[in-house]
Order: sequence, then C-alpha cells, then structure tokens
Amino acid sequence: MYRWQQALTRIALYAAAVMVSAWVLTPIALIFISAFAVPEDYYDVGKVIPTEFTLENIRVLLFELREWRTTLNSIAVALLTIAVSFTLGLPASYSLARYVFPGRDGFKLLILSLRMFPLMVLGVPLAELYIRLGLSDTILGVALAHASLALPFVVLITYSIFVSIPVEYEEAAMVFGLTRAEAFFKITLPMALPGLAAAAMFTFVISWNEVFVASILTLMRRTLPADILVTVLTAPDPYKFAAAFIMVMPAITFVFIARRYLVTMWGISLR
Repeated sequence: MYRWQQALTRIALYAAAVMVSAWVLTPIALIFISAFAVPEDYYDVGKVIPTEFTLENIRVLLFELREWRTTLNSIAVALLTIAVSFTLGLPASYSLARYVFPGRDGFKLLILSLRMFPLMVLGVPLAELYIRLGLSDTILGVALAHASLALPFVVLITYSIFVSIPVEYEEAAMVFGLTRAEAFFKITLPMALPGLAAAAMFTFVISWNEVFVASILTLMRRTLPADILVTVLTAPDPYKFAAAFIMVMPAITFVFIARRYLVTMWGISLR
C-alpha cells in the first residue's frame, strides 16, 4: 500500500510538472512558429500549424519598420538599469546585512514601500520632472526610472545573499591585512556572485518588459515594448508575433546564460 502511495505521488508530481511546462512553453512555441510562418500559411484556416517558414517577417520588422533601433535602445536601457540599481543597491544591502543601526527594520520596510504606488499615479509628475531636468526622451532617463522599479528587488535579493555569507570570512581576511573594502571585493563579492546573477536577471527582465514608463517618457527614443504598443499592434499578425519573438529571445538568452549561477545559489549542481 505504501509503494502504491509513493507511485501515485510521483505520477502526480510528474503530471503537474508536465502541465506547468506545457503552460509556459506552449505560448512560446506558438510565438516562435507564428513569427517565422509564411503569411499565406498563417492565415490558412485549413492548417493548424504552419508548414512553410521565412525570415521575411523578422527582416521587415527590424529594417523596414526600423525596430532594430528600439531593440538597441531596450538593451542599452536594461544594461544601464542593472548598472544603476547595482551601484545603489549593493551598498544598501551590504550595510543592512553587516551593520546594526537604529531604524534598520524601518529602512527595509521603506524599501518595500517603493512598490506601493501605482505607476499610473506617478506618470504625470514624473514626466513633468523629467522635462524640467532635461531627461525626457533620453535612454538615461528611462534607465533611471527602471532602476527605481528594480531597486527594491536588488536590495532584498542581495541582502539575503550577504546575510547567508558568514561574517567570519571577512574578519579572517582583515586579520591577514586586508581592509574591509578589499575583503568585500576579494572574499564576499565572489561568494555572492550567484545572488548577483539572480538580481541582474530580474533587473534585466523588469526593464526589458516595462512599457508604461517608457511610453510616457520617450517619443523618438522609444524602447521596443513602448514602440510595439504604439506602432506594431496595428501591423499584420505575423509582424506582431515577430515583435513578440524579438522581445522574448533576449530574456530567454539572459536566463540561459545566468542559469548556472541561479542553480548554484539554490544549491543544485549543473553539469
């Protein structure tokens, strides 16, 4: 009886894993197929899945609709967002993890409270502020706005990583002559690399997929999601799926590269 229970439990787990995988992978597979489908096959009601494929949809989207510029803008904004959020977030998370000071718990709550306000409420004041500062319609301005969205996640993720690293390692390094800064860069930072990879991944995805802020702050230097919202949605369906393919691929590639660090952080060995 016990073996039957184990077998049924294992079958239920496998079935749940298959269903979750299908739920996630089926839309991605349909995006990939439709992005490269010949329009005649795509609109043929007699074909459930297109059988002829072409790169013409991607070519038209990137070069005739000039989405290669918005794609580069999105990449630049995402990388700048990672740089800004890490520059501000790492010192904050390290201080929270290593030092005890009055108001530390309140500061952590304050970081979380940054996500309390809807972007729609902040849209008009943010646009007015950017116009006054000369940051309107600039890649740096969008990156700063995205960094404010990603900063709470960066602080909380890296804080948990720094807390898990014993402070004795840094103390031993300082005993042997290293300064605290040298101990951080030579001892703590390499050990925190999996957590930093996870934070970078989340930051990249947050910036890459964000559309509202980029739409209200830019006009000529739009990011890919913002430009898709304005222009590509009026295009034929194959071009919409081509745009979705271009949006999905960088995030998937980034996650694929960072997966080794992620599974290391979770205690899983990847061969």
